[in-house]
Amino acid sequence: MSTVTTENQIDYPESDGKPMGETDLHRNWMIRILQIFEQRYAKQQVYIAGDLLVYYLEGTPSRFIVPDCFVVLDHSPGLRRTFQTWKEKRVPDVVFEVTSRGTSSVDIIDKPVIYEKMGVKEYFLYDPTADYLEPPLQGYRMNDGCLSEIPRRADRLHCQTLGVDLFLREHDLVIVDSKTGEEQLTKADRLDQEHAARLAAEARLQEVEAELKRLKERNGG
Repeated sequence: MSTVTTENQIDYPESDGKPMGETDLHRNWMIRILQIFEQRYAKQQVYIAGDLLVYYLEGTPSRFIVPDCFVVLDHSPGLRRTFQTWKEKRVPDVVFEVTSRGTSSVDIIDKPVIYEKMGVKEYFLYDPTADYLEPPLQGYRMNDGCLSEIPRRADRLHCQTLGVDLFLREHDLVIVDSKTGEEQLTKADRLDQEHAARLAAEARLQEVEAELKRLKERNGG
């Protein structure tokens, strides 16, 4: 197992030895949420990571947590091997957890306590199967030193820190910009949309050209 060693020779492992996700579905959603925010904050001073060890107590390598995805605003986006809060002088602003059978109790009971002590501003849990959370999308916001449940508005949860709203479309998580209502997509999603729009425009052009040709033939041209 590789480690990060500080000047006083304390090792901070880069892996907790656990798999990234319990199922393909949960792993895919972890990656998708990460990529959505990577696209939203592309080329900005925002650090986004997923499945990275976050150490929150200097000198104690046993004190770490591994968020499925977290965002740190106004922070260098460079690559890290681990995230050590005393070196970064920051903690995650917003954390997202994709809840599964193996992580539900940890996500609901253990992690909120740690995130609260760390000072995480907002914490969201999403269960893509709707088997382990009720409701399957939940959010918590720091209020007077405690993470309190975020009230729902029209079945949506508002993330103040990132300026987005979260809701479910059937079982799928949807993230939209709170001001514009624009759905936040991954880079691959946007490329697919552009490709589909290009194909539609080409097909429409062919239809117009065919219609013009028919009109010309009808008029004896």
